[in-house]
Amino acid sequence: MSAPAENPHDPSVESAGLRAAEVPPVPEPIRVAGGGEVRVGTASWTDPTMVAAGVFYPPDANNAEERLRYYASQFPLVEVDASYYAIPAAETAKLWVERTPAHFAFDIKAHALMTGQPSEVKRLPKAIRESLPEELAAKTRIYGKDLPGELYDEVWAAFKRAIEPLTRAGRLGAVFLQFPRWVFPSNESRELILDARRRLGVEVAAEFRNHSWFNEKNAERTLRFLEDNKVPYVMVDGPQGLKSSIPPLAAVTSPGLAVVRFHGRRADLWEKPNIPVVERFRYLYDEDELADWVPRIREASKKAKQTHVLMNNCFGNYGTTNARELAALLKHQF
Repeated sequence: MSAPAENPHDPSVESAGLRAAEVPPVPEPIRVAGGGEVRVGTASWTDPTMVAAGVFYPPDANNAEERLRYYASQFPLVEVDASYYAIPAAETAKLWVERTPAHFAFDIKAHALMTGQPSEVKRLPKAIRESLPEELAAKTRIYGKDLPGELYDEVWAAFKRAIEPLTRAGRLGAVFLQFPRWVFPSNESRELILDARRRLGVEVAAEFRNHSWFNEKNAERTLRFLEDNKVPYVMVDGPQGLKSSIPPLAAVTSPGLAVVRFHGRRADLWEKPNIPVVERFRYLYDEDELADWVPRIREASKKAKQTHVLMNNCFGNYGTTNARELAALLKHQF
């Protein structure tokens, strides 16, 4: 009896590693004739499945400093995902700058409380945690709307202080505002985006997870709002046919920055509850799926000074393999 065929979109880290070995890294920005710069990277460099022995990092990259230095020798861009769960210390961001070359850029995901999502109380900064009213301190998870106004303001202020080393060094791409399924298109929701930019004083980019932002009624209005306010729209490649699905629309809404995030296409797991988050992104793109985006990214790079392309399928080495492959395709065809 023959062995079952390997799933091409979830083969194994060994198979993905063989694919990656066939493609040289592109560790510097790709400069586009008649356009701007394109950077390709992944949405994490620290996921446990990624740092496991023999997956992506060489044996001597066995601590935080060496892993980031090695990652930055392979790619010119990374997304900080951990900031969604806990606001980093400014000293940590300072070390990120010191451990990466001058051309390396960081995009950073907004903390959960900043985009209407819940946060674990135990992971809030100590000063905020100790200032919580008793009834909130006793909870496991809270929302920004639950906080007294001065503490909600402090969440934003703490985040702004945390990213200051990146901003000061000119290494911050954008803060990603990833809005959840329960944030619908409304004047209030649109104001949240502008309020975030006012509070942080840096580039913010908006990603939506409710399909109604791009239904027949709202699609034009959504893009017009972003264009009028020069807020980068985060283009996505992800599962389709779900309430949280966003079409793979190529749209540049800011002359400064265009962003594309690849989430994989695991429709069977995308909205499934009570599974490890990384399982939702356990998807290895094939070359045709990546190649479909090359002309769209090329066009985006002609409209924006910077284009950031991030693989969020960060299970094992799937994201790093696809980032290397896509960067090679872009470099060859540009």
